[in-house]
Amino acid sequence: MTKKLIIFSFLVAILTAVSCTRPTKNTSTSGIATVICDESFENILNQEVEIFEYTYPNANIMAYYMDERSAIDSLTELKTQLIVIPSKLSEAHIAKLKLQNRNVFQQRLAVDAIALIVNQNNTIEELTMNELHDIFTGKYTRWDEIEPSKLGKIQVIFDHQGSSIVRHMKDSIMHGEPFAGEVYAQNSNKDVLDIVSKNKNAIGIIGVSWVTSDMKGRSMSVAEHAKELQKNDTTTLEFNDNIKVLKIRRDTEPIGYQPYQAYIFSGQYPLFRSIYVVSIAARGSLSHGFLAFMTGFIGQKIIQNTGVLPAAIQPRMVQLE
Repeated sequence: MTKKLIIFSFLVAILTAVSCTRPTKNTSTSGIATVICDESFENILNQEVEIFEYTYPNANIMAYYMDERSAIDSLTELKTQLIVIPSKLSEAHIAKLKLQNRNVFQQRLAVDAIALIVNQNNTIEELTMNELHDIFTGKYTRWDEIEPSKLGKIQVIFDHQGSSIVRHMKDSIMHGEPFAGEVYAQNSNKDVLDIVSKNKNAIGIIGVSWVTSDMKGRSMSVAEHAKELQKNDTTTLEFNDNIKVLKIRRDTEPIGYQPYQAYIFSGQYPLFRSIYVVSIAARGSLSHGFLAFMTGFIGQKIIQNTGVLPAAIQPRMVQLE
């Protein structure tokens, strides 16, 4: 059991004790519920919780952020009824829950892109999938092995050990091969952004929602954000200008693409993965109510405004130069 899962188990025990002494009516819009979310999706779920609790003041959603494996363990050990992860449950996990008389509901919530970011002083604009493979496996260790450059050794920066983003890269690009060369794990996606913005030799691996510069929902008051979400706007998202978001090109294609929603939707941007919400909650419970909110119009609009592709809303288009 991971350290975070142990801490979460302790908090759940406290929460259970408190709820026993101070009963709260649990409905789809009131009471107390927990949700465990993969850490790469944190800044999106924070907004989902904030707007849901503003809309339903008697609801209290306790959100915790862990690696994917710990989130699944929390669900199968019945420590929570709701998780958000970048995969469906395996048949073995579903069978374990059925043995405990739990029905499993899984729905795609969004399609996330994995962005590759470099320092603004890095002259490289585009990498192929094969070049990424060679960087991550240590075949390329210097930037001037890819194109003429005054930069030094390539330093690969990712969020943390056990990251679902790293697992996806190993599966989709490295085909199970280990990372090699100068590879550094951090504590969070924010750390990846900070290091890449200051280090001209770094290349960061990060979820696209962390690099969009359209952060209006995070600077507004909750009331302003809730009102803004009712609008049917089509504003194009841009990327954080503290870093450079690389174009990624399939080896068989002539041009590369950045992880804009339209290119995620079309499949032209190659590094994408589905995000699922998985529930064992009963209908009428707060957990089920929050699930319905995330998959409904407002919940999907929140996702759309972060640069991630929502499952139920058409993507924002970008104008080609």
